[in-house]
Amino acid sequence: MSQPADACARKLPSASLPSLQADASPGGVLTTSLTIFFAAAVGVIVVNLTAAQPLTGPVSRALTLPPELAGVIAMLPQLGYAAGLLLLVPLCDLLENRRLIVWTLACCAMFLGLASLARSGWLFLASVFMAGATSSVIQMLVPMAASMAPESRRGRAVGNVMSGLMLGILLSRPLASLIGGTFGWRAFYGIAALADLLLAVVLLTRLPSHTPHTAARYLDLLRSLWTLLRTEPVLQRRATLAALALGAFSAFWTAIALLLAQPPFSLGMQGIAAFALAGATGAMVTPLAGYLGDCGAGRATQIAAHLVMIAAVLVLAAAGAGWGGFSAATHPVLALALLVVGAAALDAGVIADQTLGRRAINLINPAARGRLNALFVGIFFVGGAIGAALSGAAWAWAGWNGVCVVTLGFAIAVFLFGCFDRAAESSRR
Repeated sequence: MSQPADACARKLPSASLPSLQADASPGGVLTTSLTIFFAAAVGVIVVNLTAAQPLTGPVSRALTLPPELAGVIAMLPQLGYAAGLLLLVPLCDLLENRRLIVWTLACCAMFLGLASLARSGWLFLASVFMAGATSSVIQMLVPMAASMAPESRRGRAVGNVMSGLMLGILLSRPLASLIGGTFGWRAFYGIAALADLLLAVVLLTRLPSHTPHTAARYLDLLRSLWTLLRTEPVLQRRATLAALALGAFSAFWTAIALLLAQPPFSLGMQGIAAFALAGATGAMVTPLAGYLGDCGAGRATQIAAHLVMIAAVLVLAAAGAGWGGFSAATHPVLALALLVVGAAALDAGVIADQTLGRRAINLINPAARGRLNALFVGIFFVGGAIGAALSGAAWAWAGWNGVCVVTLGFAIAVFLFGCFDRAAESSRR
């Protein structure tokens, strides 16, 4: 390549940043063992973002937070992650990458440690927000892995590393429930801090050193993100869809542990962990959704995914809130089974939509792929944060019935906006 991408795969448009110079790829080759290492690393780090969802109840009680702030516990790590994508990730175009990654991850470990020791609700909330922001180191690692792979294998490299990310997201809830139920929620945050600290040490020894050669300024990098967001309609529409879908996802998973802890289910943390693990089976659609998108069936797959989300929420509402006249108290085993089916179906719909969105984003502008992915991920995590916050407030006001209304609202919005997206795409052809 005449102008290889830097360690964060961020080649800025010459029109907006004419002072950017050519950059060298980081040293080293992405071997199979390194690919597995990168996938495991991002899988460990992403646990910080979604593990708070099943811990909202114990944390709220321990820190005497108001019930309406329960959703904020799950919202702030995701909101912090979005802020980190926009404010921290661009630094890898200015600073030596290995040192930046290691120090960012070390800071993440420090904030998780503060969360585990916090006696004040506000200190805990500030700590998990900053832990979420520094967890954006994920989007420094993924492009570095891609830039270490040969051009012909770059797409597969990103896909393999991202599989670790998805696995971490899906396993974070049962892992947090298991550790929290056995040792307490403080132990979970302490273990997460230790894991990130050890990972930072390993990254210091395994990552290649790379200093970007650029005359660009930090503010110029931030402005280029806004330029991409303003000028790429595919990014705008796909990120909006993903944000709405993740809003439904977060609304459900933020409150489901609170429902399962109550009669007629009365599950402990281990039972909630088993439920989350069963619900994670919806992730099996990821390769199928990508395959159908490659075969030209993206539209039909998208419609099916959005309809599955709506159907899933209706099943969850019937099983937990009695919609349609169903009584969970009379049929608790059937109700629990329906909740598992609904959770898996909701996960499947959300993940299929996200898979198709990522595929579309990575096809529109290879030269800006890193920044496009950062914007896409940042925007849909904002949607997830909003869903978590609304879910906490809805639970405090109307219990599971309110949570289902919020989740259904997001699912219907996804379907309607998807119809608009497909109509807009057809009109351009």
